[in-house]
Amino acid sequence: FTILRRQLYSAAAMVPGVSRYVLKMATSLSCFGCLVTFILFGILLLFDSAIAFREVEAQGRQFFQSGHTNNWAVLVCTSRFWFNYRHVANTLSVYRSVKRLGIPDSHIVLMLADDMACNPRNPKPATVFSHKNMELNVYGDDVEVDYRGYEVTVENFLRVLTGRLPPSTPRSKRLLSDDRSNILIYMTGHGGNGFLKFQDSEEITNVELADAFEQMWQKRRYNELLFIIDTCQGASMYERFYSPNIMALASSQVGEDSLSHQPDLGIGVHLMDRYTYYLLEFLEGIHPASQANMNDLFQVCPSSLCVSTPGHRIDLFQRNPGSVLITDFFGSVRKVEITTETLKLHAVTEDKSLRSLNKEISSEPLKYMEQLPVAEIIHQKPKPKDWHPPSGFILGMWSLILLVFFKTYGIKHMKHIF
Repeated sequence: FTILRRQLYSAAAMVPGVSRYVLKMATSLSCFGCLVTFILFGILLLFDSAIAFREVEAQGRQFFQSGHTNNWAVLVCTSRFWFNYRHVANTLSVYRSVKRLGIPDSHIVLMLADDMACNPRNPKPATVFSHKNMELNVYGDDVEVDYRGYEVTVENFLRVLTGRLPPSTPRSKRLLSDDRSNILIYMTGHGGNGFLKFQDSEEITNVELADAFEQMWQKRRYNELLFIIDTCQGASMYERFYSPNIMALASSQVGEDSLSHQPDLGIGVHLMDRYTYYLLEFLEGIHPASQANMNDLFQVCPSSLCVSTPGHRIDLFQRNPGSVLITDFFGSVRKVEITTETLKLHAVTEDKSLRSLNKEISSEPLKYMEQLPVAEIIHQKPKPKDWHPPSGFILGMWSLILLVFFKTYGIKHMKHIF
């Protein structure tokens, strides 16, 4: 009985849940009560194990229910000129967040209509800041801009989304998504009711954007799509969407302006927009294993902070936003499926003819091809230059002729000439 009591007391420290309390009670009972409690402990242990298994199964189902295997991000700043500094900072801030959460540069298409880091007005060249204290340089040392300056056009943006690019377009400028891709599309700039300006010279309408998303769906270029826009009257841009599996967020309703934030006297402009500022403040608290969902994202910027009314649209989205994790779009978590089956890996056999061919190629000495006849260029004699009068020689001669003429005849004799 003493040995059984000691074993029960030691087991109580190792098991979780209700069984722990049952075991502690058993240590103070008689032999018969201890035996009954031991049987009850076995039943409760099975009950705790079943609950734990269900929790693990639910977590696994939550892990795989999104159905996507890869993440992409298309981040677009459509504004030029120094006074639109904040729009570049908005885009670079989102770029920094998605990279921190795991989306690599190879899966990010970054479009910046102007290069604020190299602008002559920038008091701190090669930097773009998103806070007044200038502690966070969102430009950084490893920014890969895919479309820059006048490359950021409505046509190029739509071609990136639909995949209708020339064959010569490099891989870094393509959106190589498929039907298992979750895509984040973020846009910022100046807009109005039903349009967004590009470079102050052209516009993209909500109808064109909706048709581009429909082409993506028909061509199976996405699994789920999250659209975020920070512009005036931004909610008008998602009113015409009709393709499935799209969730949209906007910084302001129709008839409202999207206001700027963080004015900086040293730079002379605002550093960010209000909606993106509070969006980034929320994303800074997200990590790859975070359980925050889209309902939390809808509340990042209330009207009291944004001085506008942010909106969202979820009627086209098939899943409940409460079950959609933030990292389903802002992160790139690799999903791993555990299997108990044994996988047999077979070695790749190389053809003997290819092996002999590789030996012949490798045996040949390699050398660099001379790109230019350097020796001839160095030793050749310079060509004699043709003589030309100095640039001011002819002008000086005409001035001398006119001076002698006026000194000899004067202005009064000009009537005899003309």
